[in-house]
Amino acid sequence: MNVELRHNYLKLIERHLGKDCIIVLVGQRRVGKSCMLKMLRSIKALDETNNIIYIDKEKEQFDFIRTYLDLNDYVKSKYVAGKMNYLLIDEIQDIDQFERSVRSFCSEPDIEVIITGSNAKMLSGELSTLIGGRYKEIYIQSLSYMEFLQFHHLTDSDDTMALYIQYGGLPGLVKIGLDEEDVREYQKDIYNTVLLKDVILRNRIRNVVFLENLAHFLADNVGKIISANSIAKYMKSQGQSITSTTIIEYIKFLEEAYILHKVNRYDIHGKKLFDSNDKFYFEDHGIRNALVGGSREGDIEKVIENIIYQHLIRLGYEVTIGQLQAGEIDFVCTKSTGDRIYVQASYIIADNATRDREFGNLRSIKDNYPKYVISMTPMVKKNDDNGIIHLGLRTFLTSDEF
Repeated sequence: MNVELRHNYLKLIERHLGKDCIIVLVGQRRVGKSCMLKMLRSIKALDETNNIIYIDKEKEQFDFIRTYLDLNDYVKSKYVAGKMNYLLIDEIQDIDQFERSVRSFCSEPDIEVIITGSNAKMLSGELSTLIGGRYKEIYIQSLSYMEFLQFHHLTDSDDTMALYIQYGGLPGLVKIGLDEEDVREYQKDIYNTVLLKDVILRNRIRNVVFLENLAHFLADNVGKIISANSIAKYMKSQGQSITSTTIIEYIKFLEEAYILHKVNRYDIHGKKLFDSNDKFYFEDHGIRNALVGGSREGDIEKVIENIIYQHLIRLGYEVTIGQLQAGEIDFVCTKSTGDRIYVQASYIIADNATRDREFGNLRSIKDNYPKYVISMTPMVKKNDDNGIIHLGLRTFLTSDEF
């Protein structure tokens, strides 16, 4: 089987090599971080002036590397003077106090350090404390729609869009195929692995049943404004008494494992973030669909919103939820340059009431930033509705930018 290259990520990695920093590939397990590392290993191995030191902590042969001292010994045994040594470590969070080693390696002029991790806490605390700003975090997402087409050798159509909506973008589906029973079994296996290794074991969670119920609740309520108190009330109605503090803590654990993304609300007129009542989206909407089960007839709008959110992140936007006095804007999207766009996500604009709601909320924003409605309305590719652009979902997902 041919290995499909994800060129955008490879270019991003190459751009930061030679800049005296540690490159950290982060993201949920099985979204392709390990493959990126292997691709980089293959590319660099073509140059005889390079020496590759590769460690995969998910392989039994590297079980003996348990602490930073073991890591130091192994790297010293594989290091070659006079060459550029590429130290590639997959799932580095499984090595105790790894940050002490990578800080030391990074200071050497002939060692490039590229590591992967499946837990955000690795950067926010364990790594950044010791090395400060001397790392570049590259977030690896599950496959975009265009990558989905590339990996599965499909062409863009309504049918292939339906497959992407239903099954999501885990790269491993290329080997599994797109048979629904096989896909769902694979997705649930991946989810259970992430939940066990990166949430339950890492955080020593005892109330596993509640954690599982919480994840299912959030999957069923993608794109809805949710507070810890509202979750606590719902769980109580289901016979589980859980404090809001515990709920907040467990949600944080799911975020740190990149299963979930929390999106804050932003007061558009007051220009400030709210402290509570957030929305949640899944890293891979296919896993989300596997958790809730069934077809997408009853929740297609939720899935579309999840897909649009992830693609906006892929395009480099920081995304919040827009709050207006008279309603809500699904996404307020800002880049580091200060550029901003507003986006409404919808399934089909089939009547005037829906049109008035989606377009009307955008028209109530009194600034000149671009405004978009993205939907699956038939025959719509890119229309201008009095200054608001109506984009078809396929048009949006096959574009590198607006």
